[in-house]
Parts: sequence; structure tokens; C-alpha cells
Amino acid sequence: MLWWTYQQLRVSSAKNRLAVVQKLADSGDPDSVGPLIFALKDKDAAVRCAAAKALMRCHDRRAVEPLIQMLRDTVPLARAAAAETLGHLGDPVAVNHLVGFLRDGDPIVRTIAARSLDRLGWKPGTDSHRVLQILAMGNLHQLVALGPEGVSPLLELVRTGTPNKQFSAVKALGEITDPRVRPAMLEALRKPSPAVRIAALGTLERLADPTTFTEVEKLLRDQNAAVRGAAVEAATRCGGTRAVPSLLKCLKDASWEVRQAAANSLGTLGERSAVEGLCKLMSDPDRDVRESAINALGHIGDKRAIVPLVPALLDHESSVRNVATATLRKLDWRWEQNEDIRQVVPTITKALKHPDYWVRYSAGKLLELLKIDPNQLPEEAPAPAPEKPAAEVLPHPAVAVLADMLFDRDRDFRLAAAEALGQLREKSAGSLLTAALRDADFAVRSAAETALAALN
Repeated sequence: MLWWTYQQLRVSSAKNRLAVVQKLADSGDPDSVGPLIFALKDKDAAVRCAAAKALMRCHDRRAVEPLIQMLRDTVPLARAAAAETLGHLGDPVAVNHLVGFLRDGDPIVRTIAARSLDRLGWKPGTDSHRVLQILAMGNLHQLVALGPEGVSPLLELVRTGTPNKQFSAVKALGEITDPRVRPAMLEALRKPSPAVRIAALGTLERLADPTTFTEVEKLLRDQNAAVRGAAVEAATRCGGTRAVPSLLKCLKDASWEVRQAAANSLGTLGERSAVEGLCKLMSDPDRDVRESAINALGHIGDKRAIVPLVPALLDHESSVRNVATATLRKLDWRWEQNEDIRQVVPTITKALKHPDYWVRYSAGKLLELLKIDPNQLPEEAPAPAPEKPAAEVLPHPAVAVLADMLFDRDRDFRLAAAEALGQLREKSAGSLLTAALRDADFAVRSAAETALAALN
């Protein structure tokens, strides 16, 4: 039977030879070791790899020398398979050969060689071997303990490593106090991976080196929102008040995380020139941004923010209302006596009709605090209905009815009519919907805009 097995390993197809190797591996027969060693020199790399892994199950040390020879295979996966099996066979003869493969050009081979050496009980005798072992195993933070010896390989990984290795190296360098770290971080700011740039910004934020501000500031315009957010914090630490003009621009960033980070930073800096920009964030669509802007105004302590802050007491989010209350007391514990607040009364009055109960309640309590009787406020005149356009031919009978509703004094009628016209998709209603774009109510305008889009 062995004769026939060798014949199959010599002349059959690669697929059949692979099947023979698999059958030998599953057999558990000690006589299979010879054919498997023979298969280590097969012309097909997949067969060689399978044979090397099959010998792992045999635990026969006759395979050690052939596997050491296989470490010189041109195919990385074959070298990796040989290195892995040598580690499991447990023969110390393989140690000196495996150490050399900690420098292999393929990262998989290096990692498996390091694991096999660890399985064989090998301990690095020099710092250089220790560095090679750590790099192969991927535990880059262990290089930090080596001091200056560990910096050079980390710097090299930042320059030439894969994105994952660059990220790990940057994070590890962030724990080291060494003059070579700063230029490496500046280089990392130009890497394609956002994660690497963010990690580098974190290290530069910790270093707070003013000389790095110019490079950090460039990333406030990065395409990635997370990078821009990290750059805000790093620029604040590295540039201090120099960062203020750029931070003010970030208050208008498309990403809420960036706007929030900029608001927090301006509050930390206590920059009074940011008051106007922060006050505009009272109407930001994101709750966290509004809260951060209010907190920042409290840190700055400029009383010019009192009047713009009052409407925040009517915010539909309770957390925003609470932060605004605390901030106003911080700015002036008698802020309600400020005469300029009277200009906000129309806004408060309008909030008395808000659909949210707590907004209406807050408006009532605010008028009470300001000692204003809501019953004595002048009634607000209803918003004039938009002018109805000239009559036109309306083929669909429902359009004529909806046309009258679209210009009704009741806002709900107008909104329902705009939505219904959009569903009808009647092109003859185009001029009606165009006129509704000038409606005094935002919801009606939005519904008319959506309806017009449906007609096209």
C-alpha cells in the first residue's frame, strides 16, 4: 500500500495528491510519516502546506529536519506551515533556525515563528531579539518598556507599516517621552488612515507643543469628521488662543461632533470673542451641541450672553433648559432683572402655544419670573394668508378644492392641502404649490417643496 501511496504522490494531479495527503493525515498511521515527508517537496504549494500541517498530528521528530529545510520555501504560507509544525513537534534543534525567521519578509511567517519559539521555551538573549519577538507578536506596547531601544522599530512602523501597524505604533509612541516622537506624529498626520491621524492628534494633544500647531490646524479641514473633531482638541492644546479664529469657523461645521468640540474648546479658552458664535448655537438642531454651547458661555462669563440664553429656557429638551437655568444664574444671579430681556417677550409669548406641554409650562413660569401677566399681553394678529394666484385651468376636480384649502387662514388646512397635492401628482397644481413656498409657516413651506419635487 505504501508503494501505491508514493506512486499517487508522484504522478497524480495536484487535487488527487492533496486528497492523498489529507487521507494520510486522518489515518493516524505511523507509516504515513514517510509519505508526508516526501510530500513536503511537492511542486504544488497547497500540497506542501497540507503535508506540513499533517505532520503536526504525527508528533514524529523524523520530520524536524525536512521541515527545517522547508523553512527556505519561496511561498510564505509554506514557510509559515513549516514553522508552525516545528513549534508543535517540540524539538529544540529548530530554535536557532526559527529565530532567523523573526526577520522574514512576510508578517504571517514572522508571527508564527515567534509563537513557535515561545512554545519551544525560547527567551530572547539580547534587546534586538526581544524587539524582533515583540514586533512579530504584535505586542507593540511592550516596546515602550525597552526605552530608546524600542523607539526605532516603532518609528519604522509609522513610516512603512500597514495601517493597523501604524495605528498601534502611534499609540505606543504616545506613551514615550522621546524627542523623536514629535516628528513621527507629524508624519502620521499625513497618513491615509483616519484612525492613524486621530491617534497622532491624541499624542500631539498630550505633548501640547506650540510648534506643531500649524500642522494640526490643517486637519480642522480634514474630510473625515472624526479627524476634525480630534483636531479641534489638539489645536486647542497646541495653539491656545491662536486657535480661536479656526475654532470659530468650526462652530459652523457640518458635523455636530465638531461643532460640539469647538464649543467646548472655546469655553475652555474663555474666549470672549466667541460669545456671538456660541449664542447662534442656541438654535442648533443637536441637543448636545446646544448644551455644550450654553456651558461654554457659562465658562466665558460674559453677560452679553444673558438675553440670547433666555430662549434656551424654552427648549423642548429638559436637559437644555436645566443647563440654561444654571448658566444664567452663573452669569448673573439676578439675570431676570435685566431690562434687555423684555425684547424676548414675543418669543416667550409664542411659546405659550407650543404643542409641547413642558415648553408651554416653561414659558408660563418664565413670564411669572419676569412678573409679566400673560392675560395682559396684546393678542397676536393671525398671520395673513398668502395671496392666491390667478385662476388657472385645473383638470383634476380635487385640485380646485385643495386650492382653496391651500390659502386658508388655518395653518393645518394649508399643510394638509400641500401634502395632498403632492400625492395627487397633478402638474397643473405647480403654480399653486410655488405660491405656497412663500407661506408664513415653515411646515407648510416644507410640504409644498416636497410636493413640487414629487411633480417633477
